Parts: sequence; C-alpha cells; structure tokens
Amino acid sequence: MELRHLEYFVAVAEELSFTRASRRLHVVQSGVSSAIQGLERELGAALFDRDRHRVTLTEAGRALLPEARATLAAAQSAREAVAEAGAGLRGTLSIGTMLSTGHIDVPTLLGRFHAQHPGVLVRLRLMPGGSAELAREVISGGLDLALLSIPGETPAGLALRPLAREPLVLISHPGHPLAGQSGVSLERLVAEPFIDFPPGWGTRAIVDRAFAAAGLDRQVSFEAADYATAFGLVRNNLGVAFIPSSIAGTLEGVSQAETSPGPLIWRISVATPAARRLPAAARAFLSELAAKLRGRAASSPTVRHRPDPICYRQFR
Repeated sequence: MELRHLEYFVAVAEELSFTRASRRLHVVQSGVSSAIQGLERELGAALFDRDRHRVTLTEAGRALLPEARATLAAAQSAREAVAEAGAGLRGTLSIGTMLSTGHIDVPTLLGRFHAQHPGVLVRLRLMPGGSAELAREVISGGLDLALLSIPGETPAGLALRPLAREPLVLISHPGHPLAGQSGVSLERLVAEPFIDFPPGWGTRAIVDRAFAAAGLDRQVSFEAADYATAFGLVRNNLGVAFIPSSIAGTLEGVSQAETSPGPLIWRISVATPAARRLPAAARAFLSELAAKLRGRAASSPTVRHRPDPICYRQFR
C-alpha cells in the first residue's frame, strides 16, 4: 500500500468527486481512478459507491478514512521533522473556524503566520454544521485544529483550550416591547419567536442549554446560517435573537436588551486531537495564536472580551 494511494483516497473522500480530487491533486482523473481501483483490489473491498451523479463512501471507505488520515499525518510529521532541521517549516495546515470568532482576528493571525512560514500551505474551512461538525473533523483528522464553541462536556478524542469569552446579548426590533429593557428573564422570552442558527452551532447550543436548564421550551421560528440573514429577520420584527456582543455592537437598526440574572456566555476555544501529535505547522500556529492573545491582553488590561488565562500556556 503506497502513501500516494492513500492520499488519493483521502482527496476523493473529502471532495466526493473524482474530478475535484484530480484538480486538487494536480493529477489526471484517470490516474486517480486507477489508484483507487488498485487500492480497492489490495484491500478486497469497494471504498466508494459511484454512479453518474454522485460519489459516496462505502462502509469500508468510512472505516479506512480516519486510518488513512492518521497514516498520512505520521508521514507528514516525519517529513516536517527533517524540514525543521533544514530549511524551515513545510507542509499543509488545515484550520476550521466558525463564522465569527469574536475579537480573535483570524485573517490577521494567518497573515502573520504566512509571513513567518511561507512554505506552509494553509487551508481554512467553514463547516455548515458549525462547532459540532468542526469538532468531528478535528477528531477524525480532517482538520489539524479548529476555533469553535462547545458548551458542556468535551467530546471524547478532543482537547479544548479556552481562548476568549464574551456575553451573548438579546437583540430585537427597536419597536419591540423588550427593546432596551434590563432584567429580562428567560421566562419572559418563552412566548417570543426566536431567530437562531442551526443545531450544532455554538451560540445555538448555549441558548438551548440555558432554556433546558430552566425547564423552559422556546420557539425557534427561523433558522439562519449567516449573520446577515439573521439580522435582516430581526430588523423586520420577525423575532428576537441572541448574538455575540462583539457582533451586536456593530449593528444598526436593532435594539439590545439585558437578560437576568446575567448574560449567557459564549466561550471560544481552540480544539486539537487528544491522542494525536500535532504537526509542526499546527504547533507553530498555536504559538502565534497564544502570543497574539498575550499581546492583546497586555495592551487592553480591562478589555471586556477577555482571553482566558490558559491561552498563555505554551501549546504542545
């Protein structure tokens, strides 16, 4: 079994298309197909179901995918160890992120990282399934790390390091009875139609858990997968929404209200695999992330959206 064949398999599994995989690999499609067929013969099992319209993983393919990723990651680590001793970092860094990361400026971080390590190819990915899907991709090896928000227990196979936290604020149409109010309880919100993000998103999980803990059921009338749509629905008085304060402060045409007994807290963490050694590029990015947060805390000691102390530790 050749590493090249596993690389081709992972590309097809992630793209679910032989055409897109061949473009990503810069290999003719017939070469990718031939490699997959050879791998299937060697393993004695079909890895993909193929028809004219789509490509899907078989049960054998789903079983192979995390093992193939782990094998490729180990080989990459070996190459990086040699590169570190010579001409600097090389390889690929796969990062997942939420639609918003509050005051953690991901583009600036990536710009600084690229300037210091131009030999590293960075892939940044957003997931439609939000933080829950990001966590699964880190565990399975599809991502090296991710910036996400997961309230409650840490999923098995994942290591979470807190980075920052900020309150969620309730926003509504300026003419809404709750606009500008303070001390708004969850009980008062039960009758309100809510605009929220899909299940799996961090802020959705925080609000769902808060109402469940209070023994209350709320009505989510609209689900939006982006902030622009959610804000448009609120501006048109179709419901209320909980939004990170760093985002709410930039909005026009909506009003804010304060909840009681206190605000719901949105926590941003960096997720890494618990049982897999990070590649050198991922460790270097995490060091850059920690340094950036240390610098921000030093320049703004009273910042409301403060980083958690644990973020200052050296990432390993």
